[in-house]
Amino acid sequence: MKINTVIFDFDGTIADTNKIIIDSWQAVYRAYTGKEGDVDYILSTFGEPLYYSMEKAFPDYDVEETVAIYRGYQKDIYKKEIKLFPGMGELIKGLKEKGYKTGIVTSRLKAPTYEGLEVFGITDLIDYVVTVEDTDKHKPDPEPARICLSKLGSKPEESIMVGDSYFDMGCGKNAGMQTVMVSWSAAKESGTESVALKGVTPEERIAFTPDYIIKSADELWDIL
Repeated sequence: MKINTVIFDFDGTIADTNKIIIDSWQAVYRAYTGKEGDVDYILSTFGEPLYYSMEKAFPDYDVEETVAIYRGYQKDIYKKEIKLFPGMGELIKGLKEKGYKTGIVTSRLKAPTYEGLEVFGITDLIDYVVTVEDTDKHKPDPEPARICLSKLGSKPEESIMVGDSYFDMGCGKNAGMQTVMVSWSAAKESGTESVALKGVTPEERIAFTPDYIIKSADELWDIL
């Protein structure tokens, strides 16, 4: 069946937020340990809801406090630090011009997600956005994708999920969608193509294996 809907992850897929996310984590590590944390471990959390990641990394500290340090670090620099990944603006514009429905499913809060879209000038090109505040269930659970599909009036078999982590792939696959893994983002930061699957069990690796992998934004057209 022909694809008519493309749903994107935000961080690491549309937006290059790698550096600001890593730096925000390091601010928390410095506050509690006096030194910086392991970057590969930080990268392995990409795609997770922030509260879950912080509770896992700092179990002996109040999660509200750790999240406040994280968000406080990036509050005043977020708009200046984030960038569009090469070709993503053109891709999303092209999708809209060709009549595709577009959505975003992200573990980020609503306000900074929309701030990012405004910075990039693509707010009007995205038909619906599902953030961490819109559901109690998060990637790789299918619920966020299902909400987006419902709002867009799209069928899973006519839709594709594009993301940079196994959480994205799991969310899309569990919702019955085809999935596309982008090879930029966190993999580029660590020098390994498998960082998006770090910490994943062998069973999850099989279950969440993407249907496609793309190395540049315009390669998505070959799939559609």
